[in-house]
Amino acid sequence: MQALRQQEAVPILNDWKQWLEKQRGQVVQKSSIGKAVNYTLNLWSRLAHYTEQETYHIDNNPIENTIRPLAIGRKNYLFAGSHDAAQRAAMFYSFFATCKFHDVNPYNWLKDVLPWISETKLIELHKLTPHNWADNPKH
Repeated sequence: MQALRQQEAVPILNDWKQWLEKQRGQVVQKSSIGKAVNYTLNLWSRLAHYTEQETYHIDNNPIENTIRPLAIGRKNYLFAGSHDAAQRAAMFYSFFATCKFHDVNPYNWLKDVLPWISETKLIELHKLTPHNWADNPKH
């Protein structure tokens, strides 16, 4: 994958960067296009970094697809009963989306970690999150 990105994407990115740099000198800096050009060039190293790391994605579509139920659920939070209940519901949506993303069965994860929460130090709670639990279940 990385070799393909180097072969296919890097030349396109190089051409685009040259074009952006040329545009920077030709557009009004405070215009919308000027702001967009400067924004892109200021973040260029982060944008192009995906060509150097195979684990990086060019877009965030997998994450957006994972959190789509959360976004849809926002309207339902209006009927959660209280602000605190809505926050708890959002927290569980987030946990379940993380489970889905890491191929963790949410029922098994909850069943396993709930008894451990009260015994886990605050500084170690991250070990109980779905993506860390998948590598080292407590059961």
